[in-house]
Amino acid sequence: MKTILLIEDDVTLRENTEELLELSGYYNVVTAANGKLGLEKAKETKPDIIVCDIMMPELDGYGVLEALSQNEETQFIPFIFLSAKTERGDIRKGMNLGADDYITKPFTEEELLEAIESRLAKSSILQERREQNIEEEVEGELRNLNDLKNFFDDNGTIFQYKEDDIVYEEGDNSNYIFLVTKGAVKCSKLNEQGKNLTTSLYKEDDLFGYTSFSQNQAYQETAVAISATELVGIKKSELTNVLHKNHKVVLELVDLLTDNLKDVKEQLIDMAYNSVHKKTAATLLKFAEKINRKPEDPIKISRYDLASVAGIATETLIRSISKLKKQGLIAIEGRNIKILDVEALKLVE
Repeated sequence: MKTILLIEDDVTLRENTEELLELSGYYNVVTAANGKLGLEKAKETKPDIIVCDIMMPELDGYGVLEALSQNEETQFIPFIFLSAKTERGDIRKGMNLGADDYITKPFTEEELLEAIESRLAKSSILQERREQNIEEEVEGELRNLNDLKNFFDDNGTIFQYKEDDIVYEEGDNSNYIFLVTKGAVKCSKLNEQGKNLTTSLYKEDDLFGYTSFSQNQAYQETAVAISATELVGIKKSELTNVLHKNHKVVLELVDLLTDNLKDVKEQLIDMAYNSVHKKTAATLLKFAEKINRKPEDPIKISRYDLASVAGIATETLIRSISKLKKQGLIAIEGRNIKILDVEALKLVE
């Protein structure tokens, strides 16, 4: 018999939801009236799944999930937020903390039951694999980054974002590592003068979001969707377990991190020594590589983002773009920029 822990401070809603679950066959329902009591009961009963409100006295739902994720005995318990907070930012915060699902109030009986059944089924499958050592065998087959990306596709949580949506902000808990399956993402960081510098661009099939695999370190930059984007996320704790058993993949990840550092160094050198004209050309090529399958496809990107990557003022970049247009290297159609001569753009000084 499965045990469900329901943490909800609203008495009526708690009792009604408890009755709903019991009538649906989930007979072992444990309840708690606030986050502090809920955390204690979670550690005491080790439920199969937790359904938790966010806004509660003593300890809110975010605090409950964060505390559970730091405890080895409770970090893998499926966790569903049940909340009246419907803003995308609130949902994103909950998922970034490591929640498995987020249901907004008011909800239907079908919505709640489907979410619980789905998460219980996934948890049961993973538990069976652990007991039969199947999980270790499957993970042991990972030989390279391509296998690791397939692992993301098979086991990850799907996140979808519109253009300019924030994936995570600097300082958020780094519970997920992401694989881009569609679209593109830019990462940026504010310097001491308040200037926003784009530090990285990620396209389809790129991994990002890794800060530390061994420490509870926050994200060091802000990630934003450049276009309509789909990501697959794996919890850092789950990925760490996979990497412990797949040393070849670890070595390839080290190579990936090294390449990323090399790109950052080259960007800094370009910003320091190259001409404005060359910086603009190089930045256009970089965005074309990251966003498009073909460099000659139109680039839909703001002038501000281009200037941020190039490390120059927006006004200066606009003048440089106009010069490239006059030279016949690019074409401008509204917000879109189309590269007309890739090879010539590479030779710009």
